[in-house]
Amino acid sequence: MPLLPKKQGEMIEGYRVMAELGRGAASIIYLVQDPKTKHIWALKHVVRDSEKDQRFLDQAITEYEIGSKVHSPLIRQVERMVTKKSGLLTVGELFLVMEHVDGASVEREPPRTFDDAVVICEQVAKGLSAMHGAGFVHADMKPNNIIVDNELRAKVIDLGQSCKIGTVKQRIQGTPDYIAPEQVHRRAITPKTDVYNLGAAMYWMLTRCFVPTALAKADSLVGSVDDHLIERPRRAIELNSRVPEMLDKLVMDCVEVNPDDRPSMATVADRLNLIHGKLRAEQILRKSGQLPKIEPVAAERRESGGR
Repeated sequence: MPLLPKKQGEMIEGYRVMAELGRGAASIIYLVQDPKTKHIWALKHVVRDSEKDQRFLDQAITEYEIGSKVHSPLIRQVERMVTKKSGLLTVGELFLVMEHVDGASVEREPPRTFDDAVVICEQVAKGLSAMHGAGFVHADMKPNNIIVDNELRAKVIDLGQSCKIGTVKQRIQGTPDYIAPEQVHRRAITPKTDVYNLGAAMYWMLTRCFVPTALAKADSLVGSVDDHLIERPRRAIELNSRVPEMLDKLVMDCVEVNPDDRPSMATVADRLNLIHGKLRAEQILRKSGQLPKIEPVAAERRESGGR
C-alpha cells in the first residue's frame, strides 16, 4: 500500500489537512484541524508498504499505548489512534492524532546560554520523572526529541521506543550518540537509562561533542564494548571552560557507566533547579557590575568528546 500525500484542504479520517509538517521512511505528519471543534492537531499517517515497514507501525502503536497513559504537560499528548487492516489480520495503515507542538528541536536550535539549557533540561527531567512515575521509560532521549518554543517551554516528543520499566529489548534500540551501556548490551531498561540519555544530550548542548558510548567504533571487529572498556568522556568543562562547575558535575554523574552510580531523574530535576537559581543570582550580579559577563553556551572547540 503506497503512502500517498494529502493536499491542503483534503480530509483525512475526519480532519482537514492544513499543511504537511514532515516525512519519515513510512509516514507523513500533517497539521490538521477538527472541523467540529476547530482544534489543531498533528496527525501521523503510517503505511505498511512492505514487511520492513512493520517497525514503523509498531513504534506508532507504542507511542499511542504509552502516550495515552502518561499525563504530563511536558510530554506530548496523544489523542487517538485509528488502524486499518490490509488483510484479515495485518494492520496496513495507521493514523495517530497527537498534540501539535509548536517550536523547534534542541538539535535544530540549541540553547544560547547555560541558563537556557538548564531551564530546558529541568522541564525535560520533570516530564521524564512523571513518565517514570507512570511505569514507563522513554528510552530515546536526545536533542531532536525535545521541542522548545519561543518562551523556553519544553516538550518531550516521540515515544516510539518507550517501554515499561524493566523491559529487556530483543534488539539494540536507541540513538548511537546518546545510547546507554545497558541499551547496547540489551540489559533491563530502567529510569536510569533515561538519566544517561539526558546526560549525554546535556553534554552535547554544552560542548557540541558526544559522549563515548558502548557501541564499538566503525573500524572495530566487534559490535560493542564491555562496560569496563568504555572510554571515559572528558569533562564538559574541559571542552568548554565556561561550563558552570555544578552543571559539569551533574552531567558527568548522569553518564556514569553503572546505572546505580547515576542520580534519579527527580534528583536531576532538583539539581537543575538549584543550578538555575545560582545562575540567575549570578546574572543579577553581572547586571549590577559585580561579576564579569560571560559568553554564550557555544563550545570553545568542535571536537569529539573522546569518541
